[in-house]
Amino acid sequence: MDRTYHSLGHTLDVYASTITIAEEEGIAGEELDVLKTAALFHDSGFLDWPWDHEYGSCLFAKNNLPRFNYSDEQIDRICALILSTKIPQNPFDRLSEVLCDADLDYLGRDDFHVIGEKLFEEMKSHGTLSTRREWNLLQEKFLSRHNYFTQTSRRLREAGKQAHLAWVRQWLEENP
Repeated sequence: MDRTYHSLGHTLDVYASTITIAEEEGIAGEELDVLKTAALFHDSGFLDWPWDHEYGSCLFAKNNLPRFNYSDEQIDRICALILSTKIPQNPFDRLSEVLCDADLDYLGRDDFHVIGEKLFEEMKSHGTLSTRREWNLLQEKFLSRHNYFTQTSRRLREAGKQAHLAWVRQWLEENP
C-alpha cells in the first residue's frame, strides 16, 4: 500500500512550515530545536504503527533520539508535541500549536488540491474511502471544523482555507 500523502515529502513540508511559523511566532533556541525534531518524527510511526502512528512515532523517537544526546525531558516533550497532532488535534501550548498548524498548513495554501489528491489516493489505496464524492464530503466536514491555532497561520492560511471550503461545497452541489 502506498503512502502518497504520509511520505518523506509530507514530513519535509511540515518541517519547513514548522520553521516558518515558529520564526513568525518568535520561537527560537532549544524550543525551536525540539519543535523541529518533533516535526521530523511526527509521522514516522506510519512505518510500523499505521493504526496508531502518533504512538509509534513516539516509540521511534524514544528509541532513536538518545543516540543524538537528547535528554529524557526533551524526548518527553517531543512525544507530547507529536501526540498533539492526532486528529482531532489537541495542542496544549504554543509549540504544539505551531506543530499542529504546520501539519495542516496545506489546507490554506495554493497547493491544497495537489496535496489533497495525494491524501485521497492514499485513503483509496487503504480502503478508507472509494469515491470522489466521499472524499469531498470528508473534506467539507474536516475543513468546516478545522481551526488554526497560531496568529501566523490564521493570518497566512485562513482565507485560503475558506476559499477551498467554498470550492468543495460548490463541487458537492454540482455533483450530487
